[in-house]
Amino acid sequence: MDRLWAPWRINYVGKKIKTKGCIFCLAKKIKSQDYLVFKTKSSICLLNIYPYNNGHLLIAPLRHVADIELLTEDEILDMFKCVKRAKRMLKKVLHPQGYNLGFNLGQAAGAGITGHLHLHIVPRWTGDSNFMPIIASTKVISQSLNELIRLLKNAEK
Repeated sequence: MDRLWAPWRINYVGKKIKTKGCIFCLAKKIKSQDYLVFKTKSSICLLNIYPYNNGHLLIAPLRHVADIELLTEDEILDMFKCVKRAKRMLKKVLHPQGYNLGFNLGQAAGAGITGHLHLHIVPRWTGDSNFMPIIASTKVISQSLNELIRLLKNAEK
């Protein structure tokens, strides 16, 4: 095969979309956002628009803090309740066989956004790592973000 056809990704190819300010702080102010999965009293859950795998979600505290040590006990509890809720939604919609959960604290640890703490939830399936990332530095995502957000939002109904 010479080509992978993914026209829905055109918005992300060739130019990096620059936003003024923190993406998590901007997202929490918008009541109805395309990729907002849910929001609680202290946290927000978003689709990652540059996913490692289909269903890659980000959970962040609403308060702009860079390190887990700065969270209150209530914020920690709320974030992990969100992890549980998001995992339940992913299980219902995508039926993954496993999950990677994690924080990247600091640029040296791989954090793309260093100023606002966030947790990654990445659904995994046996065989989801194949030759494409190794040979072509390309990850194939099999579902559009619009389709995924629709399914996730309907998961709790």
